[in-house]
Amino acid sequence: MGAFSIWHLLILGAIALVLFGGRGKVSDLMGDFGKGINSFKKGLADGKDEARAIGAETSGTAANQDKVSA
Repeated sequence: MGAFSIWHLLILGAIALVLFGGRGKVSDLMGDFGKGINSFKKGLADGKDEARAIGAETSGTAANQDKVSA
């Protein structure tokens, strides 16, 4: 009851072959995952810079309107 049967060993072997077989599929997968995270962080940083630029343009035009109306 507590021992592994041949089917358990075959299934575990197949999973190990899929994960670790070939050209390092796991390392390629983790490399792609890391690139995706870096791209996501860069996209967030670019979004913040654009929001700051838009905010600066808005406050600058409001200051110019005050000068014109005075």
